[in-house]
Parts: sequence; C-alpha cells; structure tokens
Amino acid sequence: MSLSFKTAVVTGASRGFGRAIAAALVAAGTDVVGIARGEQDLRAVRDELGDAFTPVAGDATGEALAQQVIREHRPGLVVLNAGATPHMAPVHEQTWETFSRNWHADTRHVFTWTRAALREPLAPGGVVVGMSSGAALAGSPLSGGYASAKAAVRYIRGYAADESERAGLDLRFVTLLPQLTPVTGLGSAGVAGYAARQGVDRETFIAGMSSILTPEQVAEAVVELAGDPGGGPEYLISGDGLRPVG
Repeated sequence: MSLSFKTAVVTGASRGFGRAIAAALVAAGTDVVGIARGEQDLRAVRDELGDAFTPVAGDATGEALAQQVIREHRPGLVVLNAGATPHMAPVHEQTWETFSRNWHADTRHVFTWTRAALREPLAPGGVVVGMSSGAALAGSPLSGGYASAKAAVRYIRGYAADESERAGLDLRFVTLLPQLTPVTGLGSAGVAGYAARQGVDRETFIAGMSSILTPEQVAEAVVELAGDPGGGPEYLISGDGLRPVG
C-alpha cells in the first residue's frame, strides 16, 4: 500500500513495533524520521532501510526535540510508539517510582508530541497515531501504572481531536491498542510475569493465548489506518486482526 505522506516520524523506532512500522512506511514510499535513545540501534535500522530512514537519537519525551523535528521535517504522519518496559510486580510490591514509570515515558511522550502537533501545527490532513494497549481496556495487575498510562493515551487522543476540530486544523488522531504478545521485549516480560503468576511455564502460557500478534501486523495496521481518512478513532489489534473500539 502506498501513502500520500512524504515524511513520517516514528518514535521508539529502533526495535519491536517501531522498527516494523518504520520498515512498512519506507516500503510504502514514505521517508521516515526514526527516534529512539540508542544511537547504535538506530544506525542498524538505517543500514537495513537505507537513505529513506533518518535516525535521530534522543529522548522522545523532550518538548524541544518534538518541536524541532516537526519544524524541520514537516511530517504528514506521526506515530507515537515509544515507551518503557513496566516493572512487573503486584501493586503492593511496587514503589511509586516503579508504578509511575510508564506515565513518565509512554504518556508523557504522547502528550508532548500531540501538543506539538497542535501548536506548530501539522499541515492539514496530518495524522497522529498513538500506541495504547489492550491493557487499557482489560487492566494489567502485574505492571503497575502501565494500564492507566495507556488509558491516558486514549483520552489525549480524544482531547486532541476535539481541539483540532475547534481550531479547524483538519488533523486526524487515531489510537491503536495492541494485545499482549511474546514477540517484543515488553511483551515477553509481561508473558513471563503472568506465566509465573499462574504457576505455568512460558511456553504453556503462550500456548493458551488465542492468537499471537506480530510486529508486522501492527505495522500493516498503522499503514492501513494512516491511509484511511474515513476510518474510526480507535482500534484493538490482535493476531486475528483489527477491531474498532466502541
């Protein structure tokens, strides 16, 4: 599928979902500015994807970085995928620092880039895709504030869509909620934690999952949703495909 966007920004682009999304966008003919903390990992993505991928090493929660990237590259699409691996422990074994980890990473960076998209603003027709989680719907009792941090991403999307309409900006905000999957670093940690909680090994827990979501499926969904101006605002994605939320 080809996209009309000349340039896209992908945060958390060095691994997992972000790396797959960057690859799918480049394959669709879109230049990608990939943001992550690890410069070496970003160089590896550049080696794989070529000149269509521009690596930017930095903290995705930084306001100055978001403003600078939007002003310099003028993306038509922003995919907010960056986030932290939660501390896996029940609530009484968390500290406030571990419990709030994803608020300071996942939620803060979505807030930062959404704010920049509205204030710069992105050009009319621009799209912002925020990565939430199926945990925002079902909860996640072993990952501290992860589920609530991802629920806040959904609210930010709704607030931003309202403000875009009020200001006549013609921007579209979409939230994607992936299910737990063992094939990413974050998901693997979650699977290990919940397998131990149930008293089973990792392989037994995975065998009991209804479907296994892959990074490539998430990437295909991002490309599909970004290119569909008539699509809805929120989608749950599992190994079985996309499903509108609400």
